Amino acid sequence: MSVTAAQGFEAAGVAVGLKSTGANDVAIVVNRGPKKVGAAVFTTNRAKANPILWSQQVIGDGIVEAIVLNSGGANCFTGPFGFQTTHQTAEKAAELLGVGAGDVLVCSTGLIGTGDEIFRAKVLDGVEKGVAALSADGGEAASLAIMTTDSRPKRAVVTRDGWTVGGMAKGAGMLAPGLATMLVVITTDADLDAAAADTALREATRVSFDRLDSDGCMSTNDQVTLLASGASGIRPDPVDFAAALTELCLDLATQLQGDAEGASHDITIEVVGAASEDDAVTVGRSVARNNLFKAAIFGNDPNWGRVLAAIGTTDAAFDPYDVDVSFNGVRVCTAGGPDRPREEVDLTPRATHILIDLRVGDAAATIRTNDLTHDYVHENSAYSS
Repeated sequence: MSVTAAQGFEAAGVAVGLKSTGANDVAIVVNRGPKKVGAAVFTTNRAKANPILWSQQVIGDGIVEAIVLNSGGANCFTGPFGFQTTHQTAEKAAELLGVGAGDVLVCSTGLIGTGDEIFRAKVLDGVEKGVAALSADGGEAASLAIMTTDSRPKRAVVTRDGWTVGGMAKGAGMLAPGLATMLVVITTDADLDAAAADTALREATRVSFDRLDSDGCMSTNDQVTLLASGASGIRPDPVDFAAALTELCLDLATQLQGDAEGASHDITIEVVGAASEDDAVTVGRSVARNNLFKAAIFGNDPNWGRVLAAIGTTDAAFDPYDVDVSFNGVRVCTAGGPDRPREEVDLTPRATHILIDLRVGDAAATIRTNDLTHDYVHENSAYSS
């Protein structure tokens, strides 16, 4: 049930013609309480869509009654008309739910630079139909409504002793840090205050969505939202809640990675032996964004030289002539030189593991990415057609 797995939440997903396929394209998630706690993290792109600009204002007081999401249009670079559309979306939901518009978050996803009166009318129609369709079983329909180029919905649930965390996500391309091209809604019936929710969400996204780097491109519409109803009546230990939330975020991030546009390999880049966690992230990201490396993986070529060339462009502390590199458990490079023969590496499985040992410290980090394929180029060359 994803976002309706936790007590205190209702959701809906409806179709109003924003997608040419006729599939669900407007989703609503409502927190029925008793608490109405909200936290969110947003894209760090300076180019932000109108829903992001709106939601950044709404989240300031840590109170969220509902969130409205649409696919089929990003409502980005659509000028004052676009911001008015976002505002009217929140006002419409607030009117129908009997709450304040300043407590309604809005998210959009789709093509940038498109938006007109027809788009606005469809979104508002979706809000009306969505509110009418709200139910405690509406999580699945909502998860379908936020999909764009996704081939499948992303849902996850983590249950602990008396409380639950549930979530849904969309994203299949432009998966890069800050966050990825994603919309994520997470709900919990744990009893949290706004500060605790914000702290846990930032820590969870830091090690999950922020380390998913499919193609190095950052979206204008990224938003990860956490809503807490307190309906379980249980206030969990902050460490326990953070662990459960991180588990759920890692699950959703892995699902996003597995559905990345055109990918034939899901690549996990594990960096160990780093002087600091930041260095480990920097090194892993340099490989994840290296097109030569990604093309080699697509061709099932364990070209470790491309790994060393990529990490050599960073300012991380290590000696490039004292680094070990392994592909799928076979160490092909040691101390900056050849080790086991490349022929021992099997890169035919979709799951691909790269281990980089910098041999200078005890810090580590993992970055997730995908290979660069013909299908990725084709899909993104025709995205707006």
